[in-house]
Amino acid sequence: MIKSFIRYYTIAIEKCKKIDFIVLLFVRLYLLPVIYEGAYSKVVGFPLTVAWFATPTAKGGLGLPFPYFFALLATGTEVFGFICIALGLFTRLISIPLIILMTVASLTVHISHGWLAIASKDMEATLRMVNFLKWLQENFPGRYNYITELGDPVILNNGIEFSTTYFIMLLVLLVWGGGKFVSVDYWLVKLLNKKLK
Repeated sequence: MIKSFIRYYTIAIEKCKKIDFIVLLFVRLYLLPVIYEGAYSKVVGFPLTVAWFATPTAKGGLGLPFPYFFALLATGTEVFGFICIALGLFTRLISIPLIILMTVASLTVHISHGWLAIASKDMEATLRMVNFLKWLQENFPGRYNYITELGDPVILNNGIEFSTTYFIMLLVLLVWGGGKFVSVDYWLVKLLNKKLK
């Protein structure tokens, strides 16, 4: 019975390995809008990004030295990272600066807010919002209905939960690459191997 289970389990695992490229494609596709949002906001608002990098932490900025250089580095990493992750091109290599960028973002922006990206129901910010919504419902039911008809409003806590998730997904791409069949890397390696033979 146990031998039979182990045999079927091993067969199932081997079949799963044959389609692992789909999982890697899904990881890349999931990361694309995340990287795009960061890249787009930095490109469009580049002067604001430089100013934020330069502003002291006491005033809500990052207080980094050489803010123009670091803003350019972060913007370039995200723009190039978006293109590479989308194509599965240099996937392992581009994962390294993206991991560094995600780590810096976690340590400088998100870690002070704790783990949760969205405030839990017992956090002060959520309790205040709930009280406001009650007041709105009692005094302005039409506006309350307008705000809540598409779902419950939430308060962003801005903790490290999301950035840690993206960090782990980038680690997966660093270790396993963009995936066979669905990445430019796969076809480049095939082409190089053919030329080397």
